Amino acid sequence: MNIRSLTRGDGVVIGAAVLLFIASFLDLYSFDGLSDSVDLPSLWGSGPVVMSVVLAGIIGAALIVVGHGLPQPRKVVGLDLHQFGVAFTVFAAWSALGNVFDAPGGLNNIGPGSGEGAPTAGTGLIIALIATLVMAAAAVASPLVPALKAALVPAPRPAAPQPPYGGQPQGGYGYPGAAGAPGAPGAGQPQASSFGGQPQQPSYGGQPPAAAQAPAADFSPFWFAVPVARPLFAEDGSPAPIAELAPGTWYLAVEQRGPALVAQTQDGRRGVLQDTTGIQRG
Repeated sequence: MNIRSLTRGDGVVIGAAVLLFIASFLDLYSFDGLSDSVDLPSLWGSGPVVMSVVLAGIIGAALIVVGHGLPQPRKVVGLDLHQFGVAFTVFAAWSALGNVFDAPGGLNNIGPGSGEGAPTAGTGLIIALIATLVMAAAAVASPLVPALKAALVPAPRPAAPQPPYGGQPQGGYGYPGAAGAPGAPGAGQPQASSFGGQPQQPSYGGQPPAAAQAPAADFSPFWFAVPVARPLFAEDGSPAPIAELAPGTWYLAVEQRGPALVAQTQDGRRGVLQDTTGIQRG
């Protein structure tokens, strides 16, 4: 599980779940004029409240966090874990609202005047309502609000100088500014020949190497990290993604094509990152 895949919305959900767990140990009911020495039951003393509010909310929060933390989405009956988690949190908030409005349940409907002196919602039930409302709101709004979509734990910046992709020496292909890197000085430029000082184009079987096809002169390769998992598409425009860029990992941008970037993964694959909003530059 990659915690760098979690968003700020997930952080709000986690905080609300902790608040809900604390509230579950507080009073379920409140009575007017009751002595403080009377020990009132907590939320754990009511099976319906425990099942529909406490456990539903905590399970929903866990499903949301696990669904975002897994490298690949897991689906159950066609729905991924995040969708199940959102449904659980909304259900918990709805149940908490009903219990606050009618804390004694059906007891206040037994006989005339039986509602007099009936219990009202206690501190624990009110805090549980607040926690589940915050949890459900964050779960629903996270995919929609940019502030909640941002990474909860920003990716650390790479040390400089840092060999790219598992120990290539500095100056090798793939490191910004290195000799032979796209956009670096001398990349793809004619080299002087010892035969009369005439420039010669490098040739490999009559064709220039891919590394010699440098991007525009005003572009410099740079490291970047994505805030959330994003697909990487083939350079030929195929609709199927060839890889997925994960948060918490640094990738090398080797070329810019309009608003998109041509990125290189750790295993050397190149593709087009179409959604570059919110990326963190190294």
